[in-house]
Amino acid sequence: MIEIYTTATFDELFLKLPPKIQTKADEKTRLFKENPFNPILRTEKLHPKGHDVWSFRIDIHYRIVFKFTRKDTAEFRFIGHHNNIYDYNIFD
Repeated sequence: MIEIYTTATFDELFLKLPPKIQTKADEKTRLFKENPFNPILRTEKLHPKGHDVWSFRIDIHYRIVFKFTRKDTAEFRFIGHHNNIYDYNIFD
């Protein structure tokens, strides 16, 4: 089981999402906690590769961006439309 922490940016962005996307995000987060590489999530490493930042799909348009902080811990850094991922400082 993966333990999840969120950043202030993530929390703020989550609250701005439509309720339907929030519900989907909660469902996908439950899957993530059980197995972050569940094929349903389509987890992938983001560029630039050296930063070890990953994302998984909420749906066709929305993503959660995260970083593994330990083997069993992840920090959720961004949630929103995939076109906006690089608008936020997700790599520090």
